[in-house]
Amino acid sequence: MKRHKSLKHTEVYKKTDLRKYKFKSTKDLGLCKDRIGQNRAIDSIMFGLSIKKQGYNLFLSGSPGLGKKTLIDSILRRMAAKEKVPNDWCYVFNFDNPKEPKAISIPPGKGKEFKSDMEDFIKLLRVDIPKAFESKEFEEEKNKLSDKYSTQKEKYFKGLREFGSKNSIQVQFTPTGIATVPLVNNKPAQQQQFENLDEETKSKLRENKKAVDSQVAITLQNVRKIDKEYMDSIKELQNQVATFTVEGQIETLIEKYKDLGNIIKQLKDIKNDIVTNIDKFLPQKNTGPAMPFMPAQNNPPDFKRPLTEYQVNIYTDNSGTKGAPVIVESQPHYMNLFGTIERELVMGAMVTNFTLIQEGSISKANGGYLVVEALDVLRFPFVWDTLKKVLENGEHRVEDMYQQFGYTSGVGLKPQPIDIDLKVIFIGPGQIYHLLYNYDPDFKKLFKIKAEFDSTVETEDKSVLEYACTIKTICENEGIHDLDKSGIARIMEYSSRLSGDQEKLSVHFGKISQTLIEADHWATIDGSKLVKDEHIEKALQKKILRSNMIEDKIQEMITKGTFMIDTDGSVIGQINGLAVYNMGDYAFGKPSRITCETFMGNEGIVNIDRRVKLSGNIHDKGVLILSGFLGRKFAQNKPLSLSASIVFEQSYEMIDGDSASAAELITLLSSLAEIPIKQNFAITGSVNQKGMIQPIGGVNEKIEGFFDICIAKGLTGDQGVVIPHQNVKNLMLKKEIIEAVKNKKFHIYPIKTIDDGIEILTGIDAGKRNANGKFRKGTINELVDSKLRELAINQKQFGKTQAKKDNGNDEE
Repeated sequence: MKRHKSLKHTEVYKKTDLRKYKFKSTKDLGLCKDRIGQNRAIDSIMFGLSIKKQGYNLFLSGSPGLGKKTLIDSILRRMAAKEKVPNDWCYVFNFDNPKEPKAISIPPGKGKEFKSDMEDFIKLLRVDIPKAFESKEFEEEKNKLSDKYSTQKEKYFKGLREFGSKNSIQVQFTPTGIATVPLVNNKPAQQQQFENLDEETKSKLRENKKAVDSQVAITLQNVRKIDKEYMDSIKELQNQVATFTVEGQIETLIEKYKDLGNIIKQLKDIKNDIVTNIDKFLPQKNTGPAMPFMPAQNNPPDFKRPLTEYQVNIYTDNSGTKGAPVIVESQPHYMNLFGTIERELVMGAMVTNFTLIQEGSISKANGGYLVVEALDVLRFPFVWDTLKKVLENGEHRVEDMYQQFGYTSGVGLKPQPIDIDLKVIFIGPGQIYHLLYNYDPDFKKLFKIKAEFDSTVETEDKSVLEYACTIKTICENEGIHDLDKSGIARIMEYSSRLSGDQEKLSVHFGKISQTLIEADHWATIDGSKLVKDEHIEKALQKKILRSNMIEDKIQEMITKGTFMIDTDGSVIGQINGLAVYNMGDYAFGKPSRITCETFMGNEGIVNIDRRVKLSGNIHDKGVLILSGFLGRKFAQNKPLSLSASIVFEQSYEMIDGDSASAAELITLLSSLAEIPIKQNFAITGSVNQKGMIQPIGGVNEKIEGFFDICIAKGLTGDQGVVIPHQNVKNLMLKKEIIEAVKNKKFHIYPIKTIDDGIEILTGIDAGKRNANGKFRKGTINELVDSKLRELAINQKQFGKTQAKKDNGNDEE
């Protein structure tokens, strides 16, 4: 049997050596501009941002904590600073269709200026127009028109009276109209007096009254024409005064905005509306009946109407924007993203107007960049579908979401859409990207650029310096103490542990940042001006202590014998396997007893956990591979007549993964060979049908889990763990194990084949076939081969014997 070498203490943990670097602490380093190790992602981002075509939006894919948002924000702000500032967007009153406010685009900063000019204009209107209509000149002109038309009316009335007098009919003017009364003796006749007249006189008076009544109708018709002419003249006079009053101000504004046709048209519409509706600016008379509790009265001369239709709603204001806008929306629900139309409570009713249209992040980012979390967009109702329509159509219309679904009553506004030109950057895990890509056909049309973020970076001189600079940047951003060289080395070693590789560093800077903040806390308590390795170590240990209560409880039950795990002695068909429990914020290793019993039969290898549905697909695959291994190695010249049951003892939950397949195979071989397995060892590793050991995950946690049990039950000096040789590069074990390995108190053996493993765990040579195809006598494989041959012969013999008995019974 060959001699198997355990790992040295320098192989189970790679220390970071910074002696060749001149810096003494992060104080001596500069800040990093970009995230380390993301060249692939940065190239994809720059490519996507450089294409100014529809559909070239970006999806930043990667697990949380890789700094995706920080990186894209840094890149976008550098790029956006060099780009032009987009136009302002304003909503103004639509005089042609008041329910559809007009959207107008004007140069950046002009929106605020235009709004201010219109506010000043409204203030002047409130003063100048009433003043013009209260002026002496206006009253004189108004009186002239009144006298002129009063004279004309009086002429008609005078002629009517004279006509009546000639026909013995008196014309009386009353508040209710014009009455005609017959005259008797030049006096209005009473009814009785009129009845006493002879028939001839009464008949004549009736005819005269009829003629006068006809003349009254003609007179009233002429008077009405005069009144209309008078009102038209007054209106024309008012228009002339109003035009004269506002024309100068309007012309000044038109001259100021002469290059902006949409503003000029709006100003002309405003001028026309003022002239047409001058009564808005005059005292309002209350012509209706008075309420019981409120006497009728005229509104005072300083009564002010809101004049909303002349105002300007700055929907998107870029007056303070430098370059293209970059908007990072952390709450992309419908109203935050697409804006809303607010309402006001007026006299018990909810009302709205165009000044209550509020912008969202889409319009804020128009002409620039919008960054959102993909999962948030999918989580909030209606957001994803609306965003797709905006990107497809290149326009955005502010809509009242509640009115669409009948949650509000009344007629709402339908603002004109605004043109949209922006890049949307989604941030999310790869699973979200693939789900959208495969199940939403619109997604692949709109998000054509994928930028994948790596989670690790190779440990090289350049990357070490960049990593140290990144640590400096984190310290600067978080406002914590700088790290000395030992602190930098320790955080990099922790980073290697996170990456699962001695030759790599993790770029999950969310976890790194959290550790640095907590280490800074302990440095502050110690009164240290620099964060050192002991502060990093304390932060890590305290974090474990906050999360490992379940691990401690399990170890306690193992120590007390509730969970049966042996760390000494030897047992046939029993082995210590290793599993990892992941609690989300903390993962730990737990030894599990795996047992196997073999006997004559044809069932093959039975996975008890599978039979009771406590085994996952990958674990089932691992167990099925064992049959392939046995058939290849031992059943080339005989049938495989075997029944074997394998089980994880005291397992009451789902088992999955193939990292126990090597352990299961060795315990199966032990049962067949009837050779005991050393219980002072645990093993982890996957095996293929050819007996080659394959790497597994969670190797550090598994080794530490078994080591802690050995410590609790007593470290004997001959205990250890067998691992796949490929996992040696993944080892970054805690310092207690490093010391134990260094002092030969704990051993870690890397293996390449299942034969290596069984030799370590049994102390007996596995054995190879010689030139005759036979295994050497006394080796594990020879014992297994002999046992399988014996089982096959016995199975055959039993079949023959049973057949004879059955035939004898039939003859009887």
